[in-house]
Amino acid sequence: MMVRKDDIHNLVDRLPEHYQKTVFDFLQYLIDRSEKKPAGWAEIDKAEPDDEPLSEEELRQLNSDAGYVTGEEAKREFGLPVDLPHTL
Repeated sequence: MMVRKDDIHNLVDRLPEHYQKTVFDFLQYLIDRSEKKPAGWAEIDKAEPDDEPLSEEELRQLNSDAGYVTGEEAKREFGLPVDLPHTL
């Protein structure tokens, strides 16, 4: 999906000022991440896909609610604002 830079600028301009630092930090993180890949990723990129089916135990764990944390719970745990609009 192509997004025009003007649309990105408009979104940032509409943000309340106290969110602008968060957006700046996140954009900086994305730039840093896109410029360098950890060494281990090269091996992962070369690996064949894992098409082994999940075991019964793995399926049970995957379908269990035990240990499940909602996004809002995680935000509260890390002291992040829970009212940040989902459109960011």
